[in-house]
Amino acid sequence: MDEIPIRLRPVAEDDLPMFQRFLTEPFLIGLDWAGFRDAQEPPRRFAADGYLGEDRGRLIVEVEQESAAAGFVSYVSRLYGGVAPHWEIGIALLPEWRGRGIGWRAQAMLCDYLFSHTPVRRIAAGTHAENTAEQKSLVKAGFQLEGVIRAGEFRAGQWRDGYLYSRLRDDPSPL
Repeated sequence: MDEIPIRLRPVAEDDLPMFQRFLTEPFLIGLDWAGFRDAQEPPRRFAADGYLGEDRGRLIVEVEQESAAAGFVSYVSRLYGGVAPHWEIGIALLPEWRGRGIGWRAQAMLCDYLFSHTPVRRIAAGTHAENTAEQKSLVKAGFQLEGVIRAGEFRAGQWRDGYLYSRLRDDPSPL
């Protein structure tokens, strides 16, 4: 399978309907569906900081040849042990772009971007225990499994386990 060329770019106003879809279409976001959310939040957030805040942000995963938004990657600042800053990243792709080798590359590109532009030593990512595709994607993106977060998420009426992955600044980039 040929690699689909992608790039990460800042959010544009034209991307806001996609964000609204993820908030209002059940299960479009996959296992992360947590019920209906405020569909007016994306325009408010875009007006506030264009999704490029100092402690959290989003970038669009764009398929270059089509100039199509395949989804987005996100990052949020966290503290480990109350003192060690790191990024926690996530990804949401539209269904038609899943399973095509885009996700792992977008996450690797985001890590390279964050390591190039911020001084953090660590980037973390979590996924659902049943999401084997994302587990493989994270490993391919240079992450290592750290462990199971038991009963760490309430979803679909029950507490569920998750897996925690990390990539350190000194780990080699897979790109």
